Amino acid sequence: MATSFELRDDRSFVNPFPGEIGDDEAQILDPDKKRLSARYLVTALDNISTLLHSWETGIRGTEGQADYSVYTGTSGYAVLYLRLYDHYKDEKYLMKALDILNPVMKRLKGRRVTFQTGDPGPLALIAWIYSHIGNKDRSNKYIAQLLTFQKDIITQDSGQEDEVLYGRAGYLYALLFLRHNKVSVDMVSNRMVREVVSALLTSGQRTARKVGSSSPLMYYWHDKGYLGAAHGLVGIVFMLLQAREFLTASELHSAVRGTVNYLCGLQQPSGNLPSSLSNPTDRLVHWCHGAPGAVFLFAKAFQVFQDEMYLVYAKKAGECVWERGLLQKGYGLCHGSAGNGYALLYLYQVTGDVKYLYRAGQFGHWCQHFGTHGCRQPDRPLSLYEGLAGNLCFLLDLLQPSYAKFPGFVI
Repeated sequence: MATSFELRDDRSFVNPFPGEIGDDEAQILDPDKKRLSARYLVTALDNISTLLHSWETGIRGTEGQADYSVYTGTSGYAVLYLRLYDHYKDEKYLMKALDILNPVMKRLKGRRVTFQTGDPGPLALIAWIYSHIGNKDRSNKYIAQLLTFQKDIITQDSGQEDEVLYGRAGYLYALLFLRHNKVSVDMVSNRMVREVVSALLTSGQRTARKVGSSSPLMYYWHDKGYLGAAHGLVGIVFMLLQAREFLTASELHSAVRGTVNYLCGLQQPSGNLPSSLSNPTDRLVHWCHGAPGAVFLFAKAFQVFQDEMYLVYAKKAGECVWERGLLQKGYGLCHGSAGNGYALLYLYQVTGDVKYLYRAGQFGHWCQHFGTHGCRQPDRPLSLYEGLAGNLCFLLDLLQPSYAKFPGFVI
């Protein structure tokens, strides 16, 4: 790979890789063009080992830091260890995750309500681990603690936000995570999930009426109509689609699908989405704001509604990610190249088109060379959503691309 990289005006790097499958220097795919090549996998494993050693060295002594969130804190370290356990089936990674999470339980503050930035994240993770190792009593204890947030979540005038990082949609993810992993489904009941879904729908419909939106659902965060996956409409609607079994047919097709159609109408010629209704510029290509989140939403809409139109929008967003998704901001999940690589992996999962596996592999090739491209140093360089932990999750998921899941977002 070259040692200097050209920057665009929008602060992404010019993609140096061939856009189509071919005989390129990285040799991403096998000659049959249906899976990642043995050479690529060997190199990836070697680089993962090197980066993991650097990461584990860096996190030593951070157990008591103030930030224990999944997003940028120590609970995000546990997510990486659980991903390592998923891939290697080595119990030591499960125990390392538990060693991180057990001290966190003594420091929970009961303020933020989401998986990503609040107490529900570490509570859901530790409940899963204890359930997995057969300690149901302790698992249920932490689930009960997580469910104490339910009342505020479902109360419309409680002051709760709706979006993924700080609001109801992030809490919904925590419930779906537990149910998907079959952790005390009797405690996380259909009724409880339905209550959260109803609260999200009611809030979205109320805001849409209040601001006079043509979208059936609208959500504001800090008095602004954000559209992206982290704080806006894309992330909330994607979470509702993942909870579609808890919606009525009318809610799914009128409210949710109608909102997806509204977002289709906002897609820019480049395939990007603006970050907010008040900032229609074509600038940010991050999971948190822009085309990467749109890939997830439109591809999921295609899966749910079986309408090829949504796949057209998803692929157009995917082209934007491919062209402009190698970010100077770094390699993280929220606003980095690894998060954008997950969008390409998701397109591969939904379409089965190996072009997207090839492109995700090229983003993986970039992310294997973590720290060598002149990117900015994030505030939390070891964290899940900003730094090396998220980068490693992406590289690990590339080893088994059909099972890849964006942490804290895809069920």
